[in-house]
Amino acid sequence: MKILQSEVHTPGGKRSVDLNELRSYRYRRVQQRLIENDCAAALLSNPINIRYATDSRNMTVWSLHNQARYCVVPAEGRAVLFDYANNNCLNAAPTLPAIAERRLARIHAFFDVAEHALAVSRLWAEEIADQVAALMGAGKHRLAVDRCDLLGYQALERAGFILVEGQRIMELARSVKNAEEVLCAQRALAVADLGIQRMRDLLEPGITENQLWSELHRTNIAHDGEWIETRLLCAGPRTNPWFQESSDRPIQAGELVSFDTDLVGPYGYCADVSRTFHCGPGRPTPNQRELYALAAEQVAHNCELLRPGCTFQEYREKSWSIPARFHEQNYGSILHGVGLVDEWPAIGWDSQDPFAQDGVLLPGMTVCVESYIGEVGGAEGVKLEQQALITETGYEIMSLYPLEDSLL
Repeated sequence: MKILQSEVHTPGGKRSVDLNELRSYRYRRVQQRLIENDCAAALLSNPINIRYATDSRNMTVWSLHNQARYCVVPAEGRAVLFDYANNNCLNAAPTLPAIAERRLARIHAFFDVAEHALAVSRLWAEEIADQVAALMGAGKHRLAVDRCDLLGYQALERAGFILVEGQRIMELARSVKNAEEVLCAQRALAVADLGIQRMRDLLEPGITENQLWSELHRTNIAHDGEWIETRLLCAGPRTNPWFQESSDRPIQAGELVSFDTDLVGPYGYCADVSRTFHCGPGRPTPNQRELYALAAEQVAHNCELLRPGCTFQEYREKSWSIPARFHEQNYGSILHGVGLVDEWPAIGWDSQDPFAQDGVLLPGMTVCVESYIGEVGGAEGVKLEQQALITETGYEIMSLYPLEDSLL
């Protein structure tokens, strides 16, 4: 099957995303979790959480490793967004229903204020305390915090807050999608399909891993996508072990090429799909076909376990039995959540793991079923992954790009 440019909006039909419903649903989910955890408000600094709650974005990747912006979301009422410290950001920002007010962020990171960080962090915390009091009334409030440095943590406690771990609250809020979120994910997956098809069309001996990988980035940006989380494309001997990033090595005839899209596409939703190609000319070797068949079997078997009400422990116990020679290098999780990015849960294959996550699959969860097959010292390895939606009665595969005919 070849994916055509005109088919980029085919998954889910051509219906437009109802942004009002998308935004109101997500904001309600956050406030519901705050109320359930007896929190007056959430202080969000993780840009993914800010995007989920308010649909506001600003230099997201840069903000992932810099203090830049944060948001106070009260358990009742609209949010206050503290944006990057530049009036141009406030003036150019779109109007969003969840946001009542925009202010300039006060940043206390060493990069920004150096030896003044302690003093600025206290001013920052006092401003947060004043804002929460204005929104929720005076008192000693429980504040959910998703990400904070040491100075910020100490300053918030000094300002009188009872601090609550906020990433858990946000992950649980994000875990169940409505129809608009599913449609956003389908749009992102359609863009990923276009990029994967372009990579398949251009794969030939001599092209480097980086050159091939760049086509997925190009396609994503050209179709209003946002970024790609990793550089996981490799060929031949670099496919074993997994997690080797793309390089300037030329791909050779007869080699396997494995990749994981990790693509954050339109609307900020993730298309997390893995495929393995065979670089012609010629046919795959028996060993390549065996590796591929095992990976395909693992993904297919584990997809068939997806249903609402299935506990995480049940899923682990019934999951495909990994042959012993692949245990050491098997993929760490057999299933994980996905939405704006990878999300809770992360279910490992070891049913005896004392730290294994507990929970239940619910309708509206979108998940990724993973496989890596490659033994220690093996010539190559195969990475496959499908993205799926948990429905009221079972599951639907969302990642439409087909498996490799020559390897099946």
